[in-house]
Amino acid sequence: MPIFPLRTVLFPGGVLPLRIFEPRYVDMVRWCMREQANFGVVLLREGVEVIAGAGSSAADQELFAVGTEAEIVDFNQADNGLLGIVAQGRRKFSLLDLAQQKDGLLMGSVQFLPEESAGELTDDHEPLIAVLKDLLQHPLIKQLNPQVDLQQARSVSYRLADLLPIEPEIKQTLLQITWPKERLSELQRLVGKFRD
Repeated sequence: MPIFPLRTVLFPGGVLPLRIFEPRYVDMVRWCMREQANFGVVLLREGVEVIAGAGSSAADQELFAVGTEAEIVDFNQADNGLLGIVAQGRRKFSLLDLAQQKDGLLMGSVQFLPEESAGELTDDHEPLIAVLKDLLQHPLIKQLNPQVDLQQARSVSYRLADLLPIEPEIKQTLLQITWPKERLSELQRLVGKFRD
């Protein structure tokens, strides 16, 4: 699977608008669309999103081991020649191995992780649902039109983790949690810190 290292975390069901200008990623998008294939979004630990093609290596980029498969759901060519795409998060995966192509594109061997149970929400989660409803009213978030099931712990926990203004490393920790209830507990702690 082609791997797109970014300083952002994509959650299953999440929406990720991207502007693509590097030739290897333009080629990757074309290939994905032609083959009806997806690519992987993985958080960069350090390094930069843009690395020079031939002279630099994957070793210059330290990646986290868990990422999310991304499906291209919309695209457009901007006036300035940039390619704009909208990707939607699908399944979580573990990155097993990485190889770098001549053009610098990373190809990863991945193992998809089991889908989390939907989980039930309890009265304790009402404050988090209220925060999520507030976030969903924000004009910029409305433009993304995120899909969320407010009756489902998995959906609520993913969208909250997605939309809260927190550091990518914290989002990565939330992505790596495998139980929606545990993610919700961590989100309650984080939202509590915002309020303090």
